[in-house]
Amino acid sequence: MRFIKHTSQHGFTLIEVLIAFVILSFGLLGAVALQAKAKQASFDSMQRAAAVALGNDIIQRMRANDGIGFAALYNGSFSSSDKLEQQRRCYSNTCSAAEIAALDRQQWMRAIQARENTGALDDATVCINNQPDAASGSNAFTLQVVISWEGRQEFTAVDDTAAINCGEANNKRRVVVLNSFLYLRTS
Repeated sequence: MRFIKHTSQHGFTLIEVLIAFVILSFGLLGAVALQAKAKQASFDSMQRAAAVALGNDIIQRMRANDGIGFAALYNGSFSSSDKLEQQRRCYSNTCSAAEIAALDRQQWMRAIQARENTGALDDATVCINNQPDAASGSNAFTLQVVISWEGRQEFTAVDDTAAINCGEANNKRRVVVLNSFLYLRTS
């Protein structure tokens, strides 16, 4: 005698496959969202690296042109919306410290206005503040370079970052502050 077992489970395997497909779909959507966030973070990181490189370039150029009155030549701010002046040349001619400082400023403005470059800083503002360091003597200066730009994503800044006065304050503003010290070689 054979026993025939009748079950009412016809099509149950198809339901299992559909459920597995739904779970797989949610997993793939999560992976795509994670990839998108990673791409945004990578772009923000690239912009921050560009801002740090620009700030270091500014500081090194100030160190190279450290004559009398250098603080007055470099202090101030400029932004990517400022109009470029007539192109300066100091590569083959003998130039004064003021002409070198003007060329440096022009080069920095070109760097922040290069919107077609990958990772360029949108709506960038650079603020330079050099102050004599009274404790170290008349030839010593503290240098502060602040680079501010607009990021792609909104975020809430901490109070210290919000207090920095360079560029337009909004929920997309990113800021890099570089501090350094300079002892003038000439007096």
